[in-house]
Amino acid sequence: MKDELAHPRISIDPEIMLGKPCITGTRIPIYLILRYLASGQSESDIREAFPNLRDGDVQAVLQYAADAFDVPLESAAE
Repeated sequence: MKDELAHPRISIDPEIMLGKPCITGTRIPIYLILRYLASGQSESDIREAFPNLRDGDVQAVLQYAADAFDVPLESAAE
């Protein structure tokens, strides 16, 4: 995956949520936001459930997830 510095809104800290990627400055793991989105919740619904989210945090989660699965074809074939 690309260097986490490319995602300043996402942090990985072994002391927070067992090292799962979280929205920086929170204990909100990105998988939770992805699950909300997958279940059909809107960004507005998510912001209501997590009022400490900032503008752009949900978009940052989506970008991080997309980058996590952006594997070069030669690596995917192995």
